[in-house]
Amino acid sequence: MPWCSEEVICPNRKSARVHLYQQIYWHDSWEVEMKRGNWRASGTDRQRQHSQSQWRSRHRPLHDEQEYSVFSSSESTAGDAGSSTAASSAPELPGFYFDPEKNRYFRLLPGHNNCNPLTKEGLQKKEEEKKRSALLAEDDGPRKKAPRTGLNSALLLQKRHLGLLPPSSYSRLIHEVKVSGMQRHRLEVQSSNSTSPNTDNFHLIVADSACERVFTVNDVSHGGCKYGIMNFHGYRKGSLSVEMCDNLYFTNRKVNSVCWASVTHTDSHVLLCLVGISQTPGCVSLLPASLFSNFNPDQPGMLCSFKISTAWSCAWCLNPQADKTFSTGLSRQVIVTDAVTGRRATYLAGSDVLAQQFAVRAPVLFNGCRSGEIFSIDLRQRDRGRSHGWKTSRFFQESAITSIQLLQDENYLLAADMLGKIKLWDIRVKRSVKQYEGHHNEYAYLPIHVNEPEGLLLAVGQDCYTRLWSLHDSSLLRTIPSPHPAGKDSIPNVVFSSQLGGSRGLPGLLMAVRHDLYYYSYNKDYQDGLTLEGQC
Repeated sequence: MPWCSEEVICPNRKSARVHLYQQIYWHDSWEVEMKRGNWRASGTDRQRQHSQSQWRSRHRPLHDEQEYSVFSSSESTAGDAGSSTAASSAPELPGFYFDPEKNRYFRLLPGHNNCNPLTKEGLQKKEEEKKRSALLAEDDGPRKKAPRTGLNSALLLQKRHLGLLPPSSYSRLIHEVKVSGMQRHRLEVQSSNSTSPNTDNFHLIVADSACERVFTVNDVSHGGCKYGIMNFHGYRKGSLSVEMCDNLYFTNRKVNSVCWASVTHTDSHVLLCLVGISQTPGCVSLLPASLFSNFNPDQPGMLCSFKISTAWSCAWCLNPQADKTFSTGLSRQVIVTDAVTGRRATYLAGSDVLAQQFAVRAPVLFNGCRSGEIFSIDLRQRDRGRSHGWKTSRFFQESAITSIQLLQDENYLLAADMLGKIKLWDIRVKRSVKQYEGHHNEYAYLPIHVNEPEGLLLAVGQDCYTRLWSLHDSSLLRTIPSPHPAGKDSIPNVVFSSQLGGSRGLPGLLMAVRHDLYYYSYNKDYQDGLTLEGQC
């Protein structure tokens, strides 16, 4: 017996609730009577309906509320004009979902069910996908909302010519205007070892210090990962094309963390934290970037592997006092290693170290932990005991730290956690001075990206939206929806630079989603670049 098959129009919220619970009461009581054997099956449907109506009249609850009339198909058609108003004011009832299109309630089931897949999670995902599609269509439009009221390029240029705007402020504000109007273009990735298009999902992309090259980690179908370096072409002609140089020999392990390393020269190597497989323990590998190039195949450079298992994070030191030194964050400890001699120094921590970065002006290492603790280590100090006296600074956030970024003056540090909080800390007073609202994260290991010359902060949330903030005043400038439906394996990886491809490169955002690569261009008249053939 269907418990509620009628469509009703409810004059007010209280009456709607009474009517719905009436239907539930009739349904549940009817099932009880059937189980007790008090209802005897008649030979015909007419007798069944007669006995059912008699039972309902005996068990109808007494109340003073207004009865609701069941509308016929013609009456409900006439009332379609006001259905949207009724839908918006429909009361939310526990365990039920109101469909505004059908103008009726449906019972929700816990979890997933093959017979009736109407669950709260499924409905929420459907609403989020509808929102994403609408925002994506709006984002692809020619006109976009300005980040600040009355702010445009012509006005900024006029103020600069009149001397009303300092050059630094003009540069920062013009970048805010440009990022708000970036247009999306899909890039075709050409591989040096294959003529077929890329079908492996991007797992990580990390640009070098000059944004000339981007190191990529792709998940492969048979398990593990493959590594490669993307090179940019055509930017001098105003367009961008990408060629991938990969080395299939280094393709077997999952990667936890990646950073560029300067061993023989700037960004000469790539440091990878590799996860162990089967009976092979994890390790940290130092790969020459020349392995992923066809220019010098006979001179790969120094290749090292260090037996450091279960490393969550890594960082390379650029300070001359700790030359050719890197760190790895492990479970409850930090290991600092000399890449040339192999000498190590171990520092005990109270939690897993998920994020690391070295300062440049001094050999100081900053660490972010699963416990929410952020602490620094001065490598010049020799005390590494359990007293934690070697921690030169120490402060906390509310949840596990997923990423930390030092600003150029090294007195301020940005930290993001698994509650979606992004805070700017003043290291000198150990106090949060600014917070960037809107980031979404619950449990994912997500990085943040700082572009201090442009005055921008970027982060991709667990909801697959890319958000850009003003580093200066923490205002949210733009929210970019993902070109693909949201999912755990569809979180975008991004690289932003005002010089993609080098000193004469193009400004914009590079976004890798699944196996696709997109370029968000500053130039509204951007033309897709032609495919360039040649070596890396």
